[in-house]
Parts: sequence; structure tokens; C-alpha cells
Amino acid sequence: MSQADYLVSGASGRTGGAAIDELLNMGKTVRAFMRSDGEAAAALRARGVEIALGDFTDIDAIRAAMEGIKGAYFLHPIAPGILGAAAYFAQAAKEAGVRSIVNMSQISARRESTSHAAQDHWVSEQVFDWSGVPTTHIRPTFFADWLFYPHFAKEIGITKMIQFPFGNGRHAPISSEDQGRVIAHLLAKPEGHEGKVYTLHGPVEMNHTEIAAAMSEVLGTTITYAPLSIPAFKEKMENLYGFPPFLVQHLEEVAQHYQDGVFAGTNDMVERITGTPAQSVQELTIKNLAAFA
Repeated sequence: MSQADYLVSGASGRTGGAAIDELLNMGKTVRAFMRSDGEAAAALRARGVEIALGDFTDIDAIRAAMEGIKGAYFLHPIAPGILGAAAYFAQAAKEAGVRSIVNMSQISARRESTSHAAQDHWVSEQVFDWSGVPTTHIRPTFFADWLFYPHFAKEIGITKMIQFPFGNGRHAPISSEDQGRVIAHLLAKPEGHEGKVYTLHGPVEMNHTEIAAAMSEVLGTTITYAPLSIPAFKEKMENLYGFPPFLVQHLEEVAQHYQDGVFAGTNDMVERITGTPAQSVQELTIKNLAAFA
């Protein structure tokens, strides 16, 4: 490997990909930690990104990927294994002399969470802090991207309804693109952010009726919010979407947390860190028009 300065995991995903885009725009050298050397890796390599192969179950692969790195981004999917992955990532970073880590957590991460995933995210924050490697934890609210995921967007496009079990709860939707920009800036300029926990929100707090109205403005058709019960949503995740049990348990608890106000609030943290405001639901809908075709 040559001398890339920043390591990004989840490089083929939304936040990791956006972080790489921003780092490259800033003229930084990037290494992507990827599980396979397929088309996604080839596309990144063509843009000048180094590729380190491995996964979070292999501490030696992680350690090799950390060689010469200044800052690293840790992203684990909503799946079992995050605690071991965080420990391996932190230990490898410590051995390699990495100066800073940006850890993707979630706004519902806390010791007493009823979501196994959210509780594991909270414990993983502690693991990084115990390691002594300066770490910034980011806790985004509910991703705006959920509205544009293929299975949800297709359903919205056909039924003209948003069907989630969120009652009249509120949040300020934030895009993965804006989160990626935050990640890149925290990696490039970690000074003053070490040990901090930042919640990330979009610009406007809304309920899903208001989100539907904002999308209707852009799509030129009336989208309505048709709230589901939590049990009905659970059945849909299991039988229609085929989500794995760990993810279903998390999202079932997230729905209740959302109704309880855990995801509410807004701030200007995206603009404060990156210099550019977070994008609105209308702006994001325009960018994702093709998803509703």
C-alpha cells in the first residue's frame, strides 16, 4: 500500500461513499476497507482510492488497512457483531498510531435501550473511548434516505402513501450525503472534536404528514401519511421485505422510540462542521426523483 491518509469502512454504502466523495473533493488521499474486490472496488480504484480487503472479523486485515493512516471511519451495519468489530478496529488503530476515529453510532444509542442494536452502539462508543484513540461519535437522527430506498420509494410511488409506524412523532430528516460530508471534515480536521458526541439533524423538524406534504410539492402529486401499527409494520418487515430478525427487533423498538420523541430535535451541526447547511426533504426528493418511477 502507498500512503493514503484516511481509511473509510462502508465505502460502498451511503455514508462511506459520501465521505469518500468529500475527502477526494478536499484533495485528500483515501483508502477504502472493503470485503471484496468487485465492481465497487474497481470504480473507487479508478478514482484514485486505494483498496484494502478484509472484514471486521479479521483483526490482522484491519491492522494492515490502518498502516500509515491518520484518521479512520468506522461503520458497522445494523447486524450482530459490532462489539467485536469495534474492539478490533480500535485495537488496530491504536497499534498503527492512528490519530483519530469517527464512529457512526445512532441517536437512540444508550445503556438502557430496548433495541439490541442501539444498546450495542452505545457499548461500542465506550469501547472506542476505552482504547484511548481520540474518537468522535456521531449520532444521526432518522435518515431521510429511508424515503428513497428502492422498496419504500417504489411503494410510495405506487400507493401515494408513506406507511410507517411513527404516529405523530417528529424528527428533522438528515441525508447520508450530509452525514458523509460531516465524517470527511471530522477526519480531515479532528482538532477540537476528540471525545465529542454529536447528534446530527436535518434543517427542519417535521412529522410524517408534513414530510408527505413536502414530497408532494416536488412530485406534483398528493402523497399522504398512513400510519401503521407497530405489529403491522413488524409483519411487513418480516414477510414482505424479508428483513433479518436482528434488524426487525431494532426497527420495532425504533418505532416506539420515535413515538416517544427520541429522534426529535434539530440543530445546525452539519453547517457548523462543514460550512454548508443540511439539505431539506424537498431538495433530497428532487435528487431522488428516479426512485419513484
